[in-house]
Amino acid sequence: MSAHKPPFHADTLLAHGGGGFDQATGAVVPPIPVATTFVRDEDYALVSGDHLYSRDDNDLFRKTESLLATLENGADSRLFSSGMAAIAAVARIIKPGGTLMAQSGIYWGTTLFLRQHCARNDIALVECDASDIDTFRDELAITKPDLVWLEVPSNPYLKVADIGKVSDLCKSAGALLAVDATAATPLIMKPLTLGADLVMHAATKALNGHSDLLGGVVTTKDSSSDAWDFICTERRMAGAVMGSFEAWLLLRGLRTLSLRVERMNANAMALAEHLEAHPKIEKVLYPGLPSHKDYATARNQMTGGYGSLMSVQTQGGKDEALKVTGALKLFQRATSLGGTESLIEHRRSIEGETSGIPENLLRLSLGIEHIADLIADFDQALARI
Repeated sequence: MSAHKPPFHADTLLAHGGGGFDQATGAVVPPIPVATTFVRDEDYALVSGDHLYSRDDNDLFRKTESLLATLENGADSRLFSSGMAAIAAVARIIKPGGTLMAQSGIYWGTTLFLRQHCARNDIALVECDASDIDTFRDELAITKPDLVWLEVPSNPYLKVADIGKVSDLCKSAGALLAVDATAATPLIMKPLTLGADLVMHAATKALNGHSDLLGGVVTTKDSSSDAWDFICTERRMAGAVMGSFEAWLLLRGLRTLSLRVERMNANAMALAEHLEAHPKIEKVLYPGLPSHKDYATARNQMTGGYGSLMSVQTQGGKDEALKVTGALKLFQRATSLGGTESLIEHRRSIEGETSGIPENLLRLSLGIEHIADLIADFDQALARI
């Protein structure tokens, strides 16, 4: 099954929560289904053929998944209970004895899970800098992986792998390509259109945008593939499903996604430009800056902005970086990204001393506040060092 071109602009589809009113009642927002099981008639036939048990048979799941698949130019989507549950489902495609190649320097939770999962299941794990296409090509030829895992842009280094070039190499090697595009959102980058087989988002982040639910989603380009059949079965049988209320919150959050992304992108770009010129900032890692090593790639495969995630390295070391975070009044010191509120975290404190994260690196998630307030908050905090 292939994707069909949506009848309306993505902004319009999002504003209507995937389209239309509730056919049963005329309500402009869908109800929250709470039933877990569904009755059969006297002949033991299902009263509704699409409703057997709520682990899969949830109309709100279907509505939200349809909207997300359309946003991705994909064929089908599945919601999961968290971003990590979605990652785990994709990783389990690889059978014992297989090989997984993962981009290095990505979200620590993903890296740690893949290392442990592969070690427990006799799967060879190769970590490679996929933003260096020559290194990736050489590593791919040697390792011949079953699955390649990218994160674009990467977290927290904001590296941007060329999905199209990586996809061509994967196809020639017979490897599946999965992309975590959480930091970009489907409004900025569509990995399936660029050649990926699967795309994953932590719906906890910008898709929901309000820091009040856990969720994940995987979308496929080909709903008839063996990989997609496995993921659907994994979701149904392993039971890593999102709750109905969380699905309702996600769909509500998606209604304002285009507006939030527009403001968050603009804020991120403005702050990145401001901090790049600040004497107390050593480096700004943001793919929208021409100084970023992957700027040309980002410009070619990202549209309408470069995301709301960035990292900065302050002058000095850990003490100076923590002094800045402690002095901030508007940025909240918390771990996540993609919400309406701007967040900051000292990644070395989160990942530990052995992670290799620079001691002076701060990761920022830009929200929808007024940019003048965000700049002023950072300026007063930097004045402390």
